[in-house]
Amino acid sequence: MSAAPETATIYAYQVGFGDCILVRFTYPGGSLRHMLIDFGTTGLPEHAEKTQMLEIARDIEAKVREGDSGRRLDVLVATHRHADHISGFATNNGAGSGDVIRALDPRFIVQPWTEAPEAPIDWEGPEADVTGQALRQRRASLQAMEDAAGALVAFADAQADQLPKALAEQLRFIGQDNLSNRSAIDNLQAMPGEKRYAYHGCDLGLASVLPGLDVHVLGPPTLRQTDTIRKQRSSDPDEFWQLAPKRLGDALALGGEDRLLFPNAKHRLRSKPLLEHRWLQERIDTANTEMLVGLVRALDAQMNNTSVILLLKAGSKTLLFPGDAQIENWAYALQSDMASLLDDVDLYKVGHHGSRNATPRSMWRRFAKKSDRRGPGRLTSVLSTKHGKHGSEDRKTEVPRRTLVTELDSQSNLYSTEALAPEKLYQQVVLDLR
Repeated sequence: MSAAPETATIYAYQVGFGDCILVRFTYPGGSLRHMLIDFGTTGLPEHAEKTQMLEIARDIEAKVREGDSGRRLDVLVATHRHADHISGFATNNGAGSGDVIRALDPRFIVQPWTEAPEAPIDWEGPEADVTGQALRQRRASLQAMEDAAGALVAFADAQADQLPKALAEQLRFIGQDNLSNRSAIDNLQAMPGEKRYAYHGCDLGLASVLPGLDVHVLGPPTLRQTDTIRKQRSSDPDEFWQLAPKRLGDALALGGEDRLLFPNAKHRLRSKPLLEHRWLQERIDTANTEMLVGLVRALDAQMNNTSVILLLKAGSKTLLFPGDAQIENWAYALQSDMASLLDDVDLYKVGHHGSRNATPRSMWRRFAKKSDRRGPGRLTSVLSTKHGKHGSEDRKTEVPRRTLVTELDSQSNLYSTEALAPEKLYQQVVLDLR
């Protein structure tokens, strides 16, 4: 089968604050191919049952089994290891959502180059002339980041009575999101399909299962290609990427009796301060907690900047799936020879659930098909998100960002999982590729 697909159907599943996108390509004669991009959540909708993720997995299974590709999932993409993108791959003694996906026996598993096994801690990525499938290394620093996230969650739990409620919830949420679900990670690594570790410009070699498609990898760049991501680390100390567990553990004093941020300093929890001292102590406490929030946000940003960015050219249409890529990830692609590919984007899977820094204005301006008029050829946007889980409206960091959603709605045909009726499992978008 060498002909190009005739239609692409996008199923954006209701996972609340998370991502789960199944793309079905229909070829002449009715032949089907399927690509699953992410499967995770950190907060289902209030109306959803606890079995929602398993129900989604079974729906994906039913759709894939309709195909003629050996009744297997053709491509599984885990854009990065945030829980809201991979938690659905977790197993449970053969009865979990991840067990269902594993039984679909994916032919290819695509992950960022940072997930390649056995990399030294200071690895800067593959050489430019090395294909993704040849990589057999992994950034051990991701384990360090996971340890740091665990420390943050433990601190938020231990200090729940002393920290402002909103701050404790924010620390716990971002920390938990950065905790790689070990079951999900192990399941992805153990799946028998061929592994492809993606970086900017590499050839994933998917033509055998997705004929007629051009698959372009725009990100993430390796550290050999650019120091953009390294500069992000310099704004939040370089050690945080690799040495966070020890340093963060020292700072949080998790083994201490009172588990305070600075256990050797005088603190209002140890003795009641004089009235004239309270003003200063409250401000010191505020500075300490703001520092902690800064560490958490730095951790979160680093993980997002390992996200795979895929651009698919299928027939007459171009589809863009950027995961949670933020500006440090995007910067290299936007300055590369591949940037012109963005001009023809027909479908945009909105990055990072609609956050303010994952849809760069320089990228948005390139989308030639956005328009304030509805009609054929207008840009389509797909948004998977849930209000109230991340960010602050007061600081204009809420996700999804109100001004971005307004722009998406006015300049594209916007499909959001938040608009789904409670009984609906997914948003469905069909593109004619002819």
